[in-house]
Amino acid sequence: MKLTAIFAAAALGLTLVSGPATADEVDHYRAKPSETLEEAVKNFSEYNRKLAEVLNKDKLTVDELERIHQLTYTLEVALAKINEEMAALPATLERLHLSSEAHNAAEARGVGKVYLEIGQTVVD
Repeated sequence: MKLTAIFAAAALGLTLVSGPATADEVDHYRAKPSETLEEAVKNFSEYNRKLAEVLNKDKLTVDELERIHQLTYTLEVALAKINEEMAALPATLERLHLSSEAHNAAEARGVGKVYLEIGQTVVD
């Protein structure tokens, strides 16, 4: 998945993911966990492929709509983890920018390593 697609999805997720379910909502399915950014990106990609397969059908039956419902649980968990991890990335990039501008090699190397650990995780 391209980095821009993940950023767009993460930005959309920030507006769509409102937090834990309310008491009125029913938890029908168990989401596949996304404990790490790597897991979240893997689950996000895999479940988006599964979702695309269902949505590409000519007609969506009740069973297919239920499948979509089921897939969204894992997608929501994965997207929340991606959003959480990516939220700090702009500040880290800015620190890298400023340390390189100040010709601070030690800080640039350290901050750059942190930036790349997160940034390269979301790039295929």
